[in-house]
Amino acid sequence: MQLDEHTLARRRRDLGEDHPDTLAAASGLAISLRAAAEYQAARELEEDTLARRRRVLGEDHPDTLASADGLAVSLRAVGGHPGTVTSADNLALSVTRRDEHQAARELAEDTLARRRRVLGEDHPDTLRSAFTVAGALTELGEYQAAKELNEDILARRRRVLGDGHRDTMISASFALILSGLAADPKAREVMETVMAAWAQSVEGRPPGS
Repeated sequence: MQLDEHTLARRRRDLGEDHPDTLAAASGLAISLRAAAEYQAARELEEDTLARRRRVLGEDHPDTLASADGLAVSLRAVGGHPGTVTSADNLALSVTRRDEHQAARELAEDTLARRRRVLGEDHPDTLRSAFTVAGALTELGEYQAAKELNEDILARRRRVLGDGHRDTMISASFALILSGLAADPKAREVMETVMAAWAQSVEGRPPGS
């Protein structure tokens, strides 16, 4: 994270705030912040990076859509990791968390629509965006909608990537979790582990790999 911070500072100084390489460095730092559980800092940086990429690169540029996907993940993380609060704060906190998850859903759905239009239904990046939507739906308790979307993702990943691909296996695991989520509270813990592994795997490799 310190190296990412140093790189971003140098690129801001040498290239300016809006240069694509500067924004790439900002995106890299946001990923590091999220990996270190600095969710709010990651969110703030990703919001700024997304706004700049939209202005410089356009709404549908792959880097812009990658920033949007990352921000959606951070919004869900902020909503799902409230920290230590008193019981008096619980109601307000639950509203805040739902607002964050709803914002994540709306951003993820917009990103998915753009990737479907630009890349097509079966592109690996499109399917990653769809999986982000499925995760956001799950956080909002819309298990049936999440289940149906993930079934479509799983079928496409099997056809495009094969049964042994990591993304396919994550979708297959998620399908099992969604099937039992409403009946078994422990399934949520497994779901969160799977979603965290998915997010880390997406951030740790180039698109399409």
